[in-house]
Amino acid sequence: MGSSRGVRHDSMRARNLAVVLGTLHRSGPHTRAALAELTGLTKTTVSSLIADLLEAGVVSESGAVRAGERGRPGVAVGLSGQRVATLGLEINIDYLAACVVDVTRTVRLRRTRPADNRNSNPADILQGMRDLVKETTAEAEESGLRIVGAALAVPGTVEGGVLRSAPHLGWRDVRVADLFDLPFAIDNEANLAALGELWFGSRATDFLYVSGEIGVGAGLVVDGALFRGTFGLAGELGHVVVVPDGPACRCGGRGCLEVYAGQDALLNGLDSVSSLVERLKSGDPEASAACQRAGHALGVALTSAVHLLDPGEIVLGGIFAPLFPWLEAPVGAGLTARLGQMRATPPALVVSEIGADAAVLGAAGLIIQRVIADPAQTLGL
Repeated sequence: MGSSRGVRHDSMRARNLAVVLGTLHRSGPHTRAALAELTGLTKTTVSSLIADLLEAGVVSESGAVRAGERGRPGVAVGLSGQRVATLGLEINIDYLAACVVDVTRTVRLRRTRPADNRNSNPADILQGMRDLVKETTAEAEESGLRIVGAALAVPGTVEGGVLRSAPHLGWRDVRVADLFDLPFAIDNEANLAALGELWFGSRATDFLYVSGEIGVGAGLVVDGALFRGTFGLAGELGHVVVVPDGPACRCGGRGCLEVYAGQDALLNGLDSVSSLVERLKSGDPEASAACQRAGHALGVALTSAVHLLDPGEIVLGGIFAPLFPWLEAPVGAGLTARLGQMRATPPALVVSEIGADAAVLGAAGLIIQRVIADPAQTLGL
């Protein structure tokens, strides 16, 4: 009986810690008295929970504030970014990236290493990522931060901690869930980029995020939550067929969006997106034609997405962000022409607010959400 009562007490305490921390996360600093009123917990319970959260370094006390019209001023408690942080990571075709973000969602440091990861040996790339993690973690710890978890964004499909397929990396069934000695998660880069827009880009709570890279992915956010589909494979926009008898795609199909709007198609031999932007600024006809083709194909694919999903807005990210001034008109025109009588106006077409950092920020944010949802487990309380 005593053991059962202890388990119930621990479970209730963990739940109450999450309630208090979640309240501070959503609505900002409050006095203990205000927290008791907001959460329905007793003042004694709130004071005990706050003591634990202060010890863990996830909250801090600020100056005295008046909790009501009467009585002495209380001390406000709010989230603190001074000690607890998370690590966002990304493996992309041409770089590795790491980003440390504290629990107030303030970016503390970023590191990017150029790399040629096409058709690469997974062991070599994962060792490079381990080295980057070691370097980044050490630098964070020198500034007094404790990394409590990490998440990795990858350009492929993920199931159960296993990267099932990343055609552009040349990887299949690569286990990366045991990459580090700290709590770890892995997800598709477009999914995490969509969450990055949600949490770091002041984005609306209903939108379709379209990630332009070597491939083209998408993440659908509905009512502030990512829609993953039955098997976590929702968002493979790059393999929507836009020209049924078009060129062969590496997926085995023909005429996929990726063939027309992926990075290789847009660059057409150029060495970087910045080179393409310079060509576009100078009015280069070949560069302009490539963007017109990509924009037309995007318009066709997104018309189908709008019919199926009815998103509030469409966010263009990845390489589409710097190319947005040249893609906006053809994509918008394609949507308007094809939606016809189905919608009075197409969904708003907007550019990513955080650009190339979306996936790595979303990865760090994923772990922050876990800290907020279960501080007892993630902080060892």
